[in-house]
Amino acid sequence: MIVDYTKVKHIYLVCGKTDMRKSIDGLAALVQDQFDMDVFDDCLFLFCGGGRNKYKALHWDGDGFILLYKRLENGVIQWPRSSSEVRNISQQELRWLLEGLSIEQPKAIKKVSPGHFH
Repeated sequence: MIVDYTKVKHIYLVCGKTDMRKSIDGLAALVQDQFDMDVFDDCLFLFCGGGRNKYKALHWDGDGFILLYKRLENGVIQWPRSSSEVRNISQQELRWLLEGLSIEQPKAIKKVSPGHFH
């Protein structure tokens, strides 16, 4: 089964460089040990290598893990290289990222919360 990222509760980006030789167990251990997060939650965890042309996605679907791996043949991903942290991103930010754009889009129209109208 392919992961429908529009239906997961949260999308988490593991910032910085991840060793892309890690398999399911290694990536799950990273999430649990380094970030103290529940890898069995309804989340999609994303990891990127040093060359920024490969990424992996890890998701628990209820009876097993799904590991997706993509290598770009042209271009790089604008992956946040800040310190080793996990960042919760929106579906829109994920689309921007996977299209080669930065998740920081300063010209994008921001959502407005009810009660904050002028």
